[in-house]
Amino acid sequence: MSTFFIFLALIIIVAFLLVVVIMVQNPKGGGLSSSFGGGGTQQLGGVQKTTDFLDKATWGLATLLLVLILLSNISIFGGNSNGESQVFDENTVETTTPPVEIPTDTPAEPAGDQ
Repeated sequence: MSTFFIFLALIIIVAFLLVVVIMVQNPKGGGLSSSFGGGGTQQLGGVQKTTDFLDKATWGLATLLLVLILLSNISIFGGNSNGESQVFDENTVETTTPPVEIPTDTPAEPAGDQ
């Protein structure tokens, strides 16, 4: 198994976790912490800090996803990319237009008034 497929599997896992963490958050700031008793009172287990954890987890997973994508791009070329595109290589470009045929027998010009 190549390293690209390992990075691809990790990217899928991190993307799924990022979606889950984002869906748990409430856009108005309540989120998971408000479902455990709400309010600004001191709670058992420190549930008040869940919004801080979810915020840090979102940023951490997003950063990890970006790093994994960049590393997978490097692993595709094996780190030996010379920075030039192979699509525009002059040796591999094929012409798509057929060659123009020049007729060999041309019609005689009509005799004009001279």
